[in-house]
Amino acid sequence: MLERFGAIVLAAGEGKRMRDKTGNKVTMELAGRPMILHTAELLKGLDVYPIVIVVGYQKHSVMRLFGHDVLFAEQRKRLGTAHAVLKGLHELPNDVEDILILQGDDSAFYKREMIRELIDTHKQHKAALTFLTIDVDNPTGLGRVIRDGEGRVMGMVEEKDATNEQRQIHEINPACYVMNTGFLRRYLPKVKKSPVTREYYLTNLIDIGIQNGEKVETVRAGRIPWRGVNTRDELREAERMLASKE
Repeated sequence: MLERFGAIVLAAGEGKRMRDKTGNKVTMELAGRPMILHTAELLKGLDVYPIVIVVGYQKHSVMRLFGHDVLFAEQRKRLGTAHAVLKGLHELPNDVEDILILQGDDSAFYKREMIRELIDTHKQHKAALTFLTIDVDNPTGLGRVIRDGEGRVMGMVEEKDATNEQRQIHEINPACYVMNTGFLRRYLPKVKKSPVTREYYLTNLIDIGIQNGEKVETVRAGRIPWRGVNTRDELREAERMLASKE
């Protein structure tokens, strides 16, 4: 077991575009089982414990999939990913020093070796925040990773704020992180609410960390099969991608 290392899985969102009133989207089947069980299997294979699952919309549909080997945090008001992580952080034991943060709807695509590299990079560099990046053919609608001429991460830019040059970048952040708990406790309260959605976004911590001189590292996975699932069409696409991967 990784010592003083935990995990937070985000599974509170309503998933409105799925149009399912009976369960949370992470309980929908992908490759023969609920999406979030792929995440749980990945974490157990990495020997990460304790695991906190942040639930909200249709929480019982998620909770009934698990026994007593995970903890739950409830996000009653869905105020964004940074707010969800804050809720999860409250449920972790105080001696946990680093946290792997995953989304409940895309983790089926991550290989154990890739996440192990993310954890090892974080520990070796004694980083405050380490995040995975991937390259996608079509980055439309996704935030881009901005680097300087020497390859160092300078920050993230959302597409609506990006210049034409930045929109040509294909390296994105799929929202898979390792973060130090001290860093989270210090800077989560500094995340500002989006004036558009009125939510608090975890991606803001990358810019906050860099601006405050904290050590921010990345692991570049390049082009891998990956699909965030927000619609039924995307679920079908994820099914096809996983089938071709096997």
